[in-house]
Amino acid sequence: MEELQNFEQHLEKAIEWFWDFMPNLILAIVILLGGLWIIRFINRLVRKFFERKDYDLTLESFLQSFISIALKVLLFTIVVTQLGVKSSSLVAMVGAAGLAIGLALQGSLANFAGGVLILLFKPFKVGDFISAQGIDGSVKQITIFSTKLNTFGNQVAIIPNGQLSNGSIVNYNMEDTRRDKFDVGIGYGSNIKQAKEILLQICAEHSDILKEPVPEVYVGDLADSSVNLTLRFWAKNEVFWPAHFHVIEETKHRFDQAGIEIPFPQRVVHDVD
Repeated sequence: MEELQNFEQHLEKAIEWFWDFMPNLILAIVILLGGLWIIRFINRLVRKFFERKDYDLTLESFLQSFISIALKVLLFTIVVTQLGVKSSSLVAMVGAAGLAIGLALQGSLANFAGGVLILLFKPFKVGDFISAQGIDGSVKQITIFSTKLNTFGNQVAIIPNGQLSNGSIVNYNMEDTRRDKFDVGIGYGSNIKQAKEILLQICAEHSDILKEPVPEVYVGDLADSSVNLTLRFWAKNEVFWPAHFHVIEETKHRFDQAGIEIPFPQRVVHDVD
């Protein structure tokens, strides 16, 4: 009988506590749902603000990602406090959790720090074509933890910012112009002077190849079966590849017209009686 009375007392206290806690729980849920809506609304405002202003795309993507995460952390703090967790207890809990999470997510913290370094020192920006970590591609987006690249095949490569900030990066768009180096071999019986004149004439006639600095051709190597000529010319970044492929195709066409041989490996088979 006594045990039944104790059970009824505990049940009454539990029901009483539940009804006392219910308003805080309902208010916390309302704050959570309303807060998520407000965060989405603020994110849209931030996105529209950046669209109207001519800011750096790198800064835009980083700040949008950072603002979204910061607002969600703030919302979590408000909801937990509303549920009755004291601020001092919350700070202690967050500190302990932060230490544990920090040890578990050292890579993520390094990636965040790498994102800040990329934002500060700007080794590249959105739209630049870079080569990093063995991947070539155009920078599509820079977030607080990673950078997305569009590769030649239109795949999306995601590289952690920590690796990018600590590794080597080749930025092909940092300068307005770019120099090409084209090697072509001619036969030892061909006229070197004539071949050089043809290569320079191709550069002179193409509007996308810069006339300053002056294109130059020189003998780069006397190989086993060919005299290797090296052509160097400059072009603007946006027309570099069309100019590169034009020079290759036009060189073959004009060398054929002039009777200049481009050697290739051959195998001669003799019959043995």
